[in-house]
Amino acid sequence: MELAGKTVVIGHRNPDTDSICSAIAYARLKTAVTGKVHVPGRAGKVNAETRYVLERFDVEEPELFESIGTQIKDIDLHRSPGVDKNISLKKAWALMKGSGMVTLPITQEDRLEGLITMGDIANSYMNVYDNHILAEAKTPYRNIIETLDGEMLVGDPEAVFDRGNVLVAAANPDLMESYIKEHDLVIQGNRYESQLCAIEMNADCIVVTTGAPVSMTIKKLAEEKNCAVITTPYDTFTAARLINQSMPISHFMKTTGLIKFNVEDDVHEIREIMAKERYRGFPVLDENGDYYGMISRRNLLGMKRKQVILVDHNERSQAVEGIENAEIVEIIDHHRLAAIETVQPVYFRNQPWGCTATIVYQMYREEGIDVDEQTAGLLCSAIISDTLLFRSPTCTAVDKNAALELAAIAGVDADALGREMFAAASKLKNKTGQELFYQDYKVFDWEGTTVGIGQISSLDEVELAEVKRKVLEYMEKIHAKRGTDMFFIMLTSILHEYSEVLCDGQTALKLLKTAFPEAHVEEKSAVLPGVVSRKKQLIPVLMDVWQTM
Repeated sequence: MELAGKTVVIGHRNPDTDSICSAIAYARLKTAVTGKVHVPGRAGKVNAETRYVLERFDVEEPELFESIGTQIKDIDLHRSPGVDKNISLKKAWALMKGSGMVTLPITQEDRLEGLITMGDIANSYMNVYDNHILAEAKTPYRNIIETLDGEMLVGDPEAVFDRGNVLVAAANPDLMESYIKEHDLVIQGNRYESQLCAIEMNADCIVVTTGAPVSMTIKKLAEEKNCAVITTPYDTFTAARLINQSMPISHFMKTTGLIKFNVEDDVHEIREIMAKERYRGFPVLDENGDYYGMISRRNLLGMKRKQVILVDHNERSQAVEGIENAEIVEIIDHHRLAAIETVQPVYFRNQPWGCTATIVYQMYREEGIDVDEQTAGLLCSAIISDTLLFRSPTCTAVDKNAALELAAIAGVDADALGREMFAAASKLKNKTGQELFYQDYKVFDWEGTTVGIGQISSLDEVELAEVKRKVLEYMEKIHAKRGTDMFFIMLTSILHEYSEVLCDGQTALKLLKTAFPEAHVEEKSAVLPGVVSRKKQLIPVLMDVWQTM
């Protein structure tokens, strides 16, 4: 998605229903209020419950953003077209001078074939080549005509000079016979005898200088001997000096070891590569591998970052990848405050409700914007999900009243919708241990200690037992490479209002025992009666104990 002039509204990684639905609803509100386009995004895979809600209210999944950092496609590139590999050095130089470019991309049917720089052309002028170089480079006659501002009197302009040497016929015809060979290209003046000699010696081409006329006899004989005839207004010295500039750039272009970027590449990452290289321009390819444009260090000056609004989180560890390279303009959340740095002051709204969607609904009312049926369905579903259909201790009267008002707007029964959502989310038997482990998993930073906390909820006790088996098996596999110092996975029974917490790492089990002394503790788990909220009942208690250990 092209994001120029747009703001992305996005929730946390491993998004839940609140994260997705609040992003969609808030993007719609901001677009209506500001008149500027705001687009919802997601930082991870949509879970079964959220997918049910989106399908239930006929809403497409937001676009997945694996990273929110500025990409090449977000900045203003030099969209210079590619050139054909057979154009002359002189034409390539003129194109560079006219456009201010120092590197020309060489393409064929939109595929990048190579690059040539001003330095490459300058080196070609300075190097001393033998008189066979024009043939070695397979120089088209049209290049020679163009370079010498000439005219072809005999021959095919599309033919190629690929044999013989380039000679200047400054001697008399008797001496010329000793050094002109078959297939040579001979630069000479208006002397009839010299022209005749070159043709008789089977030269492939004669270049007649100073704009001198060529007799009908010479032209007729040249046709018979398959010798091309070109005239140029330049004198012999100038023609001899310029003719090497007619060589095609294919002979000098770089085709291997090219440093290429893709429009999807993160600018923060390519900046380091560009700084290490001496090149001033780098080719960029599109998603299909076709040539897109050129990027230089100058393009990165004054580069605008992507504008982002975070919903349902305010911790760096939970944010989408690349958030440090984006411009956060707003944060709408209902969790505890954590450290996330912003470049500039931002609008930060944090309220102690059970769901971000409740805050978003309040903002609709404050702005005087009517909530349509579809958006009301999304917001209602988010509140039901986060409050476990008003059973969670995080649920407030504000949340419940908002959900019921939204249910009326959407034309749904909140209790029935909740049961349908939880039933959809409870279809866990076909998921792998890894999928279950990460389906609602957040990482927190506790004073330098990384702690992962996930939650899996179900209406079915038998299903929870199978989930436990799979998650424990997965925990065994990742024991040596957890990625966090410790983690806790809540297996929550919605109907019976308790959670069994599986844990691993450092002092995880000890922390659980100390925080919940009444819990029934096993080898890697503890059963916590009445604990169903990660945000309000588990995390704060664990953190308080952690700070005293």
